[in-house]
Amino acid sequence: MTLKLYNTPHHKKEVFQPIKKNHVSMYVCGPTVYDFCHIGHARSVIVFDVLLRFLRAKGFEVTYVRNFTDIDDKIIKRARELGTDTNSLAEKYINAFHDDMASLYMIPPTFEPRATEHIEGMINMVKTLIDRGHAYVTGNDVYFSVESFKGYGGLSGRNIEDMKAGSRIDVNSNKRHPADFALWKSAKPDEPRWESPWGPGRPGWHLECSVMSNHYLGASFDIHGGGKDLLFPHHENERAQSLCANGGIFAKYWVHNGFVMINSEKMSKSLGNFLTIKDALKTYHPEVLRLFLLSRHYRTPLDFSNNAVMASQSGLIKIYRTLKRLEALIGHVEPLHTDATINCLADKDTLPATDSLLTQFSAAMDEDLNTAEAIGIIFEKVREINRVLNSVNGPLKKDIHVALTNDRHQIYVACYILGLLNETPDDFFEQINEKNAKKDRADINVIKQMINDRNRARTEKNWAKADEIRDRLKEMGVILEDGPEGTTWRFDL
Repeated sequence: MTLKLYNTPHHKKEVFQPIKKNHVSMYVCGPTVYDFCHIGHARSVIVFDVLLRFLRAKGFEVTYVRNFTDIDDKIIKRARELGTDTNSLAEKYINAFHDDMASLYMIPPTFEPRATEHIEGMINMVKTLIDRGHAYVTGNDVYFSVESFKGYGGLSGRNIEDMKAGSRIDVNSNKRHPADFALWKSAKPDEPRWESPWGPGRPGWHLECSVMSNHYLGASFDIHGGGKDLLFPHHENERAQSLCANGGIFAKYWVHNGFVMINSEKMSKSLGNFLTIKDALKTYHPEVLRLFLLSRHYRTPLDFSNNAVMASQSGLIKIYRTLKRLEALIGHVEPLHTDATINCLADKDTLPATDSLLTQFSAAMDEDLNTAEAIGIIFEKVREINRVLNSVNGPLKKDIHVALTNDRHQIYVACYILGLLNETPDDFFEQINEKNAKKDRADINVIKQMINDRNRARTEKNWAKADEIRDRLKEMGVILEDGPEGTTWRFDL
C-alpha cells in the first residue's frame, strides 16, 4: 500500500516519496493571531493532524512545523481598536489557539515558531534577494520583482502577463509590476518596528513562512500545507522568494484543503459568517466536530449546519454504544493515547488479512487521505459487530471472543489515526449528556436523582412508580437503558 497525495501544481495525485527515506518534513501555515479561530481554521488543522498521525502509523518519522504570524496589518489594526499592544494581543490569541487545539485532541507540532522570533533571518533573506536581482528598494520599502522569476505563477496556474493586463491602476506607483509584493514595509507612526538596512520597519507576510520553513526544514522539504485560500498569493509568493533566495525545490508536495461553507459562501471573518471553535465547543463535543470535519474528502467544500453536525454526533454515538456493548462481553479497555499507533501500518506483512478493517482503512487513506471512505469502513465494521452481538445467545465462544477483541482493537487504531475515541464510553456519554442538558437547559442532577428513585422503586418491586418515573424521564427526552451493570441514560437524539 503506497500513499498518494494530490499535488496542487500538477493537478493530480502522485505517489508520495519523501526526500529522505523514512523521514517526512512538513510545513503548514498557522494562524494570524488577532482573533479567535473559527471552524474553517479547525478543518485545516485537523486535516494535517490526521496526515501526521497516518504518516507516523506508516512508519515515517515526521518533523512538523506550524507557525504563528504574530505581526501583521490585522494584528496592528485590532490592537489599536482594543487599546492594547500587538505583543499582548498576539499572546492572548496564541493561548486561545492552544486551548482550542488541546480541546480538539491535536498532536502538537515538532516546532511552532513565531514570526517575530525570526526577524534577523528575514532581513538576511531580503538582502539575498536584492543582491541576486530579485528585489528592489523604493524609499524605505523593499519589493519582490515577480518578473525576475520565470517560474512565477507555476503553483497557482496564473499567468504573469494576464495579471498585468487585468490589473487596475495601482495606488502604489513605486511598484514596477502590479503583482510585486512587499518583503519589507517601512514603519508608520506608532507601529511595531525593527531596524534594517532600509530603515525601521517590519517584514511582509509572505516572507515569514519562507524564512521559518527554511530555518527548520531547509531549502527543500516534503509537504507544504494550508487552506485553498492561501494558494494565491501567499503560497505563490512564498515559493517564488524561497526558490530565488535559497535554491533547492522548496516544497515537493503542495496540499490544500477545501473551505467550510455556510449558505454556499466560504466561512470567513471578513464575511462575518463564522463560528469560532470556542463557541462551537460549547454546543458540540470535540470528537463530534472532528468527525464532521473529516466526513468529506479534505479537498472538497464542506457545508456546515447543525443538522449535519448532529448527524456526525449520532454516528459517533453508535460507535461508542457498540464499544459499551463489547465491554459487557469481553471486558474493559483503555483508549489509545499518544504514539500508540506509530509503525502499526508500516509493514503490510504485519497487517491483518486483506479483508480486515485496518487493511481497508489504510487503503482508503492511501488514496489522498480519503477520510470519508475510511470512516465508512469503520461504520461498516461497527454494523458487523452489532450483528454478531445480536446473535449471541449464551456463553461467548472462544473464537468469537478472539474475533471481537481483534475487531475492537482495529477500530481503536483506525479511530486514533482520525483523532477519535479518546474517551471511555462512559465518559463520552456523560460529556454528551452534559452538553445536551445545557442546550435544553435540563438539570443533570435532577435526572440522576430521578434515576436513583426509579432504581429504588424497582428494588422495592414498586413497578408502578418505576414506570411512572421512566415515563416522566421520557417526556424530558431521556432514554433509559437497563443492563447487567445497572442503568445508563442518554438524551433521545
